Amino acid sequence: MKKLWTVLLVAVLAITAGCGDGNDGKPSAASSASGEKVELHVSAAASLTDVMNEIGADYEKEHPNVKVVFNYGSSGALQQAIESGGGADLFFSAAQKQMNALEKAGLLADGTRKDLLVNEVVLIVPKDGGKDIPSFDQLARADVQRVALGEPKGVPVGQYSEEILTKLGILDAVKAKAVYGSDVRQVLTWVEGGDVDAGLVYATDAAISEKVKVTAQAPADSHKPIVYPVAILKETKQMDAAKDFLAFATNDANKKRFEQYGFEVK
Repeated sequence: MKKLWTVLLVAVLAITAGCGDGNDGKPSAASSASGEKVELHVSAAASLTDVMNEIGADYEKEHPNVKVVFNYGSSGALQQAIESGGGADLFFSAAQKQMNALEKAGLLADGTRKDLLVNEVVLIVPKDGGKDIPSFDQLARADVQRVALGEPKGVPVGQYSEEILTKLGILDAVKAKAVYGSDVRQVLTWVEGGDVDAGLVYATDAAISEKVKVTAQAPADSHKPIVYPVAILKETKQMDAAKDFLAFATNDANKKRFEQYGFEVK
């Protein structure tokens, strides 16, 4: 009989220990932290690569159970991937157009979209041995033979560039000698390598390179405002982690970090 009571007592204690977290059988925060990692997929415009890598690394230090996986590219290509079920949890776009399309399609989580950053378009040339091209209208000169632009169908900086060139009345002249990059970083790389005479990129991309020189900034009235929106995707399976990462990426410390990279914070 004593042995039977001992067995029953052990069983009761085991059941109590299994239910004692008060979460209806769900793992506690502590047990989640020590369990399998949460993988958070963030699609972000190529122009955000450097600053987002820093933010992601700092977030992982503070949240060891979360792995942040970035997918960088043109906002248009990222939009298409999301529409095709690409599995992103958050989207940082370099333009409103792509985010508007996702919102219209009902793919954004309600109440999570916000305008985050502002940028500018600048004209750059190779720092060493580059031609003297002091203004955008000079791109139409005969001796300027190759101009790098973002592909306008899917790359926001390419869309802004065409607006600028149209405003200046030189779009057709520049298109005749244009080479089109798949994102803004490809445009920057071509100018850095001297593969082209000039290129149009964001001010923040020019600021990270020691191999290019900014010769002009686009007039403010020559293109639509360059606003970077962010949102959580409706189909995310990591809503809590996505909300937490978004709050972290937009906290005061990271707003200062964006500013250090040349962005204006909304």
